[in-house]
Amino acid sequence: MALLRRSLAVLICLFAAVAASAQVDDPVNVDTSIVRVNIGVVDPRGRPITSLSRPNFSVFEDGVKQDISHFELASAPFSVVMMLDMSGSTKSFRQNIALSAARFLDALAPEDRVAVIEFYSKVNVLNEFTTDRGRILHSIQVANGSGDTNLYKGLELALEKLAREGNRRKAIVVLTDGVDTRAKDRDREILSKLNGQDILTALKPETNPVLASLLDRADRLGVTIYPLALPTGDPAKLADPTPAQVAMYSAARSRLQLVADRTGGTLNAITRLDEMSRLYATIAADLRTLYTIEYQPANLNKDGKWRAIKVEVSEPSLIARSRQGYFAK
Repeated sequence: MALLRRSLAVLICLFAAVAASAQVDDPVNVDTSIVRVNIGVVDPRGRPITSLSRPNFSVFEDGVKQDISHFELASAPFSVVMMLDMSGSTKSFRQNIALSAARFLDALAPEDRVAVIEFYSKVNVLNEFTTDRGRILHSIQVANGSGDTNLYKGLELALEKLAREGNRRKAIVVLTDGVDTRAKDRDREILSKLNGQDILTALKPETNPVLASLLDRADRLGVTIYPLALPTGDPAKLADPTPAQVAMYSAARSRLQLVADRTGGTLNAITRLDEMSRLYATIAADLRTLYTIEYQPANLNKDGKWRAIKVEVSEPSLIARSRQGYFAK
């Protein structure tokens, strides 16, 4: 009888452990009507200011002052997704990528949680969110792949993972040339019906439906995205690029800029491979200077219209940078 009781106790513990592990992957519900904004503040010389507090900030939506419901200091930890482009165009400098991404890791705060995603013709999670730097470094070192650039699929998965991080501050750092293969195919189809100079102005980066959907989700989650643009695929390096090549590359770079602008991040263009480590470190430093505020919009009408966000600081000489707004959907 005693043996039976002990066996039952073991089974109960096992079921409890399984249930607990299942709960880790359950989505965390976040109030989607709350607007979350990450804010960087600098002085006139561009030096970050990290000593401000809640009373120093005011936020306006479409010119109407909003009540700040939550405030986090620049020292609060982040959940960060590192996205690494492992498509065929990056094969020749994988070692540079690994060394530079490792430097980014070194510059983060110890409490920051990091997940690593590689993308190429496939999209793989190399590690879930963790503070274990050894595990993250291993993921960076084993990242590999070839073929297409599944950038938008990678962003979709990164946002899925961040949605499970609850109320933690959220960011994505994505290393890529920005040329999503499916978007490029769509652009090529549009341009195939045109001739002459019309080709150079036909593509409107902001009209890509997949990217628009991704940006709407990033808005809802309050995710700041930092693209690191690799120096590959630039038709300016070709002897005689076609207008279509120029137009498609320009559209891809414009979309990366749109991603940064919409989410309050910065687009960092890598012109030389030896700049990669420095730019990674710059992004890590920027993350550690961001404040976060949340507010419940006074206008709760989900009419799909653009809501412009403006953040002001009590000291007029200081400059605040944040995302520009969102579509109320």
